[in-house]
Amino acid sequence: MGRTLKSILALCLVAACSGGSAPEPTTLSPKLSAKDAKQVFGNLDAPSRQKSEPIGSYAKGCLAGGAQLPETGPTWQAMRLSRNRNWGYPETISFIKDLSAKAARQPGWDGLYIGDISQPRGGPMLTGHASHQIGLDIDIWMLPPKDLALSSKERENISSISMRKNAGAFVNGSWTKQHHEILKAAASDPRVARIFVFPGAKVQMCKDEKGDRAWLRKVRPWWGHHYHFHVRLNCPKGAKDCVNQAPPPAGDGCENAQRWVDDILNPPPPDPNKPAPKPKRPMTLADLPSQCASVATAN
Repeated sequence: MGRTLKSILALCLVAACSGGSAPEPTTLSPKLSAKDAKQVFGNLDAPSRQKSEPIGSYAKGCLAGGAQLPETGPTWQAMRLSRNRNWGYPETISFIKDLSAKAARQPGWDGLYIGDISQPRGGPMLTGHASHQIGLDIDIWMLPPKDLALSSKERENISSISMRKNAGAFVNGSWTKQHHEILKAAASDPRVARIFVFPGAKVQMCKDEKGDRAWLRKVRPWWGHHYHFHVRLNCPKGAKDCVNQAPPPAGDGCENAQRWVDDILNPPPPDPNKPAPKPKRPMTLADLPSQCASVATAN
């Protein structure tokens, strides 16, 4: 068990950390400002009793009034329950339920296995993702569920399956029409901003899609994302402190995805003049929107 809410509250300088209210900007002491945001948010095991609101950007923010995806539903199961990352904005939970019901209509799929969404109060995670901080990102396993009665232990030990071949340049034999249709259903939802998947999958979908191609614009190639695909929702209407990612470029994005594949198959030579990346310092509470201190310290 991580640091309790009571001990976090002891760090708060403002008395107005009451439940049910919208998060307000908070003035931090130097000591609290320097706190490692991963340690603060990664050790909070329950949501704040505040109005539900995503605050900040996908990779620098927090989640007030988070909603929990039930561990098991008629067409989904939340995986890796020990991580306590099955929390999101309420509309995120609704989206998962809707998409999983559509997935369950695909041959061979009983629904969806859901990976990480966010922590109870969002924010940076102790391990893993740079994003998933405001309750609007969802990892969905590529593994077709055939059992929605897995125990907690089974959910810790079962693994998804990789869809890639040749380092992600192509899909392998596990890729199916059903994967295409489920990603298409997700990308066609107006709540979705974009979907990240490995380059070979995007190129394959570009080849296979014979109908309306508008939804392909939202599907973007990104490293990894061959055991799962990553759905990112738009900031909800009225969430004034939520920062949307810039929209994807115009067009279906298929030429761009093919360039990714070409670079995998024929990697460009390294640039000797390119400086080595500098190690990133830990993100502190002061780096997050000021409302996140209220989220961290609320009841």
